[in-house]
Amino acid sequence: MDFHRLSIFYLHLVDNLNRKDVINLCTAITFTSNNNSYFGRTFDLEKRFEERVTVTPRNYIFRYSMGEVDRRHFAIIGTATIMDRYPLYYDATNEFGLSMAGLNFVGNAYFSEKEIDGRINLAPYELIPYMLSKYKSCLECLEVLKTLHLVDKRFRNDIPNSELHWLISDGKDCLTLEISREGTKIYNNPVGVLTNNPGFNQQILNLSNYMSLTNEEPVNKFASSIEMPAYSRGMGAIGLPGDNSSMSRFVRASYTKMNSSQPADNRLALVQAFHILSSVEQQEGTVIFNGQFERTQYTSCCDIKNGIYYYKTYENSQIAAVNMFNENLEGDELISYRMRFEPNIEYIN
Repeated sequence: MDFHRLSIFYLHLVDNLNRKDVINLCTAITFTSNNNSYFGRTFDLEKRFEERVTVTPRNYIFRYSMGEVDRRHFAIIGTATIMDRYPLYYDATNEFGLSMAGLNFVGNAYFSEKEIDGRINLAPYELIPYMLSKYKSCLECLEVLKTLHLVDKRFRNDIPNSELHWLISDGKDCLTLEISREGTKIYNNPVGVLTNNPGFNQQILNLSNYMSLTNEEPVNKFASSIEMPAYSRGMGAIGLPGDNSSMSRFVRASYTKMNSSQPADNRLALVQAFHILSSVEQQEGTVIFNGQFERTQYTSCCDIKNGIYYYKTYENSQIAAVNMFNENLEGDELISYRMRFEPNIEYIN
């Protein structure tokens, strides 16, 4: 690894670690199996915000804070908090399979105080609805994002904008969008994974520290003259981080996904995607923030080809599903379903 790049990497990391406002929040992945693609995430936080699986039909009117009104657009499904009849999406997919998720990027994200003429000026909370209502692919998004300008305008005065960066995928290509004081950065994301701090380029660089990990039996390179038997299966992955920090979750999710089997059966592929995400789930009690337990409030996985949004919650591990194409997508009112937070146990005898 280049020494200069490594030094800069650790300087950035130390700066982030010295921030008192740096918190965890989620892991997002893409997963392709048997020509079907899934877009999923964990939502890790110490509280809930009345999240609901929400379908925005084609004729719902989006009134953007900078003045634009969109009366006809693509349909969208995902998890959102609905306030004043507006879907504040955390993650979502449109009817063509383009998907986005916002993940915490505290201390690094930067939104401008003023609009810029000739640019697409949006409030941060409007980014997911704007992109998914208008575009079908990452290729289309790539050109649009170059003209994007996010303005620190709040949905309500008492609700500050979340400091986020975003994972964008269409099942074929995958992008990471980060907006900081250094400007807008759009990365090709070869692993299809995103967590939180530090920035994406540093997360990718950090993967180099784990290039020796393998899903196969390890080979003795320590000393060929010494007999070193493998006393257990899985020893090729010794060194894979197991803590809940965002950098470790990035490594663990990337390793699990890149070495995951790809079932031919779509149902088994869906289950496999959930298992990949379960490798980074947070159990209540393992992380405490401000005296509260952070945990994985929900895990979602959208079948982007068929428009089916699957999820499970911390209390209820049974997978639930909402199919956007079973709704009236020509309507003009939001359609939402409360998530299932009660345990559901099937008694066999």
